[in-house]
Amino acid sequence: MKKLLALVLALVMGLSLVACGNNNPPAETGESNPPAETGTETQTPEESTPAEETTDPDSIPDSMTSEDGTYQVAFVTDVGQLKDKSFNQGTFDGVKLYAAANGLSYKYYQPANGSEATDEDRYNAMKAAADAGAEVIVCAGYLQEAALRRAAMDYPDIPFVFIDGYPLTEDPENPDSAVLTNVAGIAFKEEQAGYFAGYAAVMDGFENLGFSGGGGGTNDACCRFGYGFVQGANAAAAELDKTVNMNYSWQYGATFSASAELQTMISGWYANGTEIVFACGGSMFQSISAAASANDGYVIGVDVDQSGESDTVITSAMKGLADAVQWAVGHVYDGTFTEIGGTGTSLGVEDNAVGLPTDESSWRFESFSVDDYQAMYQAVLDGTLVVDNDFSKLETTEWSNVNLNII
Repeated sequence: MKKLLALVLALVMGLSLVACGNNNPPAETGESNPPAETGTETQTPEESTPAEETTDPDSIPDSMTSEDGTYQVAFVTDVGQLKDKSFNQGTFDGVKLYAAANGLSYKYYQPANGSEATDEDRYNAMKAAADAGAEVIVCAGYLQEAALRRAAMDYPDIPFVFIDGYPLTEDPENPDSAVLTNVAGIAFKEEQAGYFAGYAAVMDGFENLGFSGGGGGTNDACCRFGYGFVQGANAAAAELDKTVNMNYSWQYGATFSASAELQTMISGWYANGTEIVFACGGSMFQSISAAASANDGYVIGVDVDQSGESDTVITSAMKGLADAVQWAVGHVYDGTFTEIGGTGTSLGVEDNAVGLPTDESSWRFESFSVDDYQAMYQAVLDGTLVVDNDFSKLETTEWSNVNLNII
């Protein structure tokens, strides 16, 4: 399933553009320090590939210039690298694709201090985007919440798209306080993609699995991925009448970054019999794939199809980041943002928004076939297979066919 959210994206691209949704200047909020890094100037909108030819985000420059120095579509990154081949990059791909297809200027903003970024750093990045003329600001990751709440209140005329997010109220301590209607929370049913990956791996013959997650166990998206992964592995093992083993850890993943410590831990897993590890955390993939390469192990990627990054990748638990961004930004420019602003949207199988890649170059299972996968996908689609999303039950569940070793 290389292209996700196909139906939704087709709807977005079929909509004719109207005048820019925000014609009011942002409110003045005073001076603040600029973010540490933004896109450098390399291309103007006029030089961009025409809409009908723009289908590959890698063909669109990450940075561009604008004749008047303002940028219409802004992206504020999560922690980790912009080009992480995962969450940040997948989200920014959506910004680039929509902007290039519709002749809009765009820019990315990385909060200062990298993995140690504070709420103030994130707010400053959003403020820089707003002050540079942003008509919509796309923010990636749950860590943006506090800064995004402040920015949305300071700039009420700018719509914000909160990827991996949820509706925000003015007062986080008071759930009855006013909902910020200029924030659209876009989430995914990651548990479904995780289930597919765990089920497929066990059905393909893997019996010793691992899960290494980002966010230190506090990121709901990663928690849903992991919980689904265990459910899928358990279901497949039960069908095969066997028991499989799984190491499960949030260690060295708090900042979603590659590290020597993470690579050492995963190398130890492989050395002690783990065959395949679900690398669920952005740039953590680099450490995990390096450990796999050194130990003849295998990897399951996350968020986007990561098969092109390493021969160790057997499959990837994907969600339609780029297409979801285009769908949400499209609501700004067709005048229907009120339909998603102030609400939470959760995209799953029924939206063609999560799944495994099925093209020939990405499908590396040996005995579990694309037809097998599509039958399982259909079962989720028609409701005969329901994947639980309450990840709080992970440690209290007595797994019938998984020896779960939480590290």
